[in-house]
Amino acid sequence: MINDFLALVRELVRRGEIRISEHGYDELVSDGLTAREVVAGVEDALLVEEYPGYHKGPCILLLQKDCRGNPVHVVWGIPGGYNKPAVLVTAYRPDIARWDENYLKRR
Repeated sequence: MINDFLALVRELVRRGEIRISEHGYDELVSDGLTAREVVAGVEDALLVEEYPGYHKGPCILLLQKDCRGNPVHVVWGIPGGYNKPAVLVTAYRPDIARWDENYLKRR
């Protein structure tokens, strides 16, 4: 199921059916990221964690890269009860003290 969810998020991003949450914008700015680079990075992203039961709708945490190739964690979701849009919930530069060297598993 989650692979289908990731595929749906990617398809929505390709079609431009995207929304960025207010929190997402705040986090992009605070970490010096642009919406454009984060949106572009979803195609090559790796699945880190899944949150199918999140109260606002299913979400996934992806490991993406910024325009310089540095790691970025991005939470993408779809509002509960809907099949679009893909919502960029938050994006941040992961802290190596909290993640393994590949940024895929929590310490």
